[in-house]
Amino acid sequence: MRGQAVSEQGTTTELAEMAELLKLLGDPIRLSILALLQEQELSVTDLTRLTGATQPNTSQHLRKLRSAGLIRETKRGQWVYYSLNLQDYPDLRIFLSQLPGRESRREQLSQLA
Repeated sequence: MRGQAVSEQGTTTELAEMAELLKLLGDPIRLSILALLQEQELSVTDLTRLTGATQPNTSQHLRKLRSAGLIRETKRGQWVYYSLNLQDYPDLRIFLSQLPGRESRREQLSQLA
C-alpha cells in the first residue's frame, strides 16, 4: 500500500507541473512568443514589435518563459536574443507547429530584416 501512495504522489506532482505549464501557455502573448521563436531567434525589440505588446510587458513574459525553461537567452554584444529550449518538451514543439497563423508569422518575420 505504501508503494501505491508514493506512486500517486509522483503522479500528483507531475500533474501539478503539467497544470503550471498549461497555465503558462494559456496567455496569448506568451503563446505568440513561443510560436515566433519556433521560426527563429529574436530580440526583445523584435518580439515587442511583432506581438504589439509593450517592452516591459514582453520582458515580463520572457522572464516567465525563461523561468519555466522553455526559452534560453544568448547575449551578443549589447543585444540579448531568445530561442526555444524544448528538448524536455518534444510534444510542445509539435503543438506549436500546429498553431494557426504560421504563414502570417513567417511573413512578419521576413519584414524584420
